[in-house]
Amino acid sequence: MKTTVRKITNAALLLCALMITGTTFAQRGGQGGGQQGPPPMPSDDEIVEMVSDLADEISLDEGQEAEILELYQAHFEEMESKMESGRPDRDEMEALMSDFEEDVNAVLTDEQQKLYKKYLKNNRPQGRN
Repeated sequence: MKTTVRKITNAALLLCALMITGTTFAQRGGQGGGQQGPPPMPSDDEIVEMVSDLADEISLDEGQEAEILELYQAHFEEMESKMESGRPDRDEMEALMSDFEEDVNAVLTDEQQKLYKKYLKNNRPQGRN
């Protein structure tokens, strides 16, 4: 009788362990552990919202906000066109990002540049620094 109870207990524990492992594996999206490839491009509305949030965060005036909105829209259009022709070169994409950040910084005051750098650090996707 003790042996039967022990076998049932062991089987139940094994079943629980398998269920937990399977659930964890499924939540991670298989062996890849999450999203594969670059994040999706934001829509025009999302870009406007992004720039509006940025404007509030770093105190942009209306002229700066309009100019930065144009920079963001042009940047995401360029990124999207690069991605349409297949998997883009990582170095090329990083150069585009760097150029974009320089263009944005050129519109900002010294104090806003510090705030923008902090904003980027806090709002970048995980894994990017």
